[in-house]
Amino acid sequence: MNFQKKILCIGAGYVGGPTMTVIADHCPQYKVTIVDINEEKIAAWQTDELPIYEPGLLDVVKRTRGKNLFFSTDIVKEIDEADIIFVSVNTPTKTFGEGKGKASDLQYLEKTAHAIVAASNSAKIIVEKSTLPVRTAEALEKILNSNEKGIHFEVVSNPEFLAEGTAIRDLENPDRVLVGSRETEEGFKARQTVVDIYKNWVPDERIIRSNVWSSELSKLVANAFLAQRISSINSISALCEKTGADVTEISRAIGADSRIGNKFLNASIGFGGSCFKKDILNLVYISETLGLTEVAEYWENVIKMNEYQEKRFVKRMLVTMFNTLANKKIVLFGFAFKADTGDTRETPAYYVAKMLLEEHANVFITDPKALKNAKIDLAEFGDKVNYIEDPYEAAKEADAIAIMTEWNLYKTLDYKKIYDSMRKPAHLFDGRNILNLSQIEEIGFDSHAIGIQ
Repeated sequence: MNFQKKILCIGAGYVGGPTMTVIADHCPQYKVTIVDINEEKIAAWQTDELPIYEPGLLDVVKRTRGKNLFFSTDIVKEIDEADIIFVSVNTPTKTFGEGKGKASDLQYLEKTAHAIVAASNSAKIIVEKSTLPVRTAEALEKILNSNEKGIHFEVVSNPEFLAEGTAIRDLENPDRVLVGSRETEEGFKARQTVVDIYKNWVPDERIIRSNVWSSELSKLVANAFLAQRISSINSISALCEKTGADVTEISRAIGADSRIGNKFLNASIGFGGSCFKKDILNLVYISETLGLTEVAEYWENVIKMNEYQEKRFVKRMLVTMFNTLANKKIVLFGFAFKADTGDTRETPAYYVAKMLLEEHANVFITDPKALKNAKIDLAEFGDKVNYIEDPYEAAKEADAIAIMTEWNLYKTLDYKKIYDSMRKPAHLFDGRNILNLSQIEEIGFDSHAIGIQ
């Protein structure tokens, strides 16, 4: 088949994979290829056991795979043939040198840029899909256009705002699509080319055009604002537990205010995932380097509040269980950072498990999709951690259960059966506020939730 354009995505992870499959689904006139150096990951994309779990993703892959969606490890060949290249490589927080612990590590992005130059024999549009610090496009342009082939590359920013667990729905029906470019004739032309891809299914009024710097910074700011709301309501949950107020009632009351809205106001153990902490720290670092000390401190406190919530949760368990957790069996219901994903990056469950182990507790973990990642994350603790997929089996002879992930499964379990299998007194700590505490207490549990005395 003769395709109108050839679209390439470098990086087959949580952003690149779902995004490209949805583009392929809505744009049969384009050839869409996903490449990655990880052969195992690329092989998995060509089976029904995809390398990531995302509701609805497999259905889209099945509709497009082998028709106009392809997977490859031949990066050089695919770069050379592509018209448009989406760059979706990892940009983790630096663990060394200047900006350690805050700045983004851009070495993989730079390597990708050099690889694009080396393999290209024609002009291409390069689309930033990874979350990047503002002004990264400038550095990319310098690398890409400092070539001796006379090839011009135009860099466009198109940050992704999807949420894991609802990624396909977010991509199919986005609140907005943001496309930023240089405000030059070539920049506007490249921007329109990317806009035309999304116009195949996204209404034009939902596509926001901006300059490239606004686009880059908008991604960091969006995640910072969402994380800020979570930390804000979690700070109030601590106050509620001291005063007798109910944080769920407060969330409902302030969420009814149209100026505030009701999203991201559920008190919990805290936020996790690959983006929130990383992007806020990036925002902190940028502010620090620009001499905006007060701005940096403001956003850093969002992270500190999240860490405080995790510590406070474990401390409440310790105080409730007679000031010792040593040799007590504590089962974590859930390890993924949120429901409907197997992703465990920056999951609060990791930090809770670590603190429990420091208290010499016997930690058991159950999760319907994240046990494989949990074993990797907690490998340093060896056989001190136990992994059981069946929550009923995991809870047998337990002293306490802590709900860490808001899986629907945990809302529908037979808690009377679980209670009967546990040691007494049986404690339950709801870190996601998904259970009816009155019903749980009627069973016999000593139960506790976030933001409720």
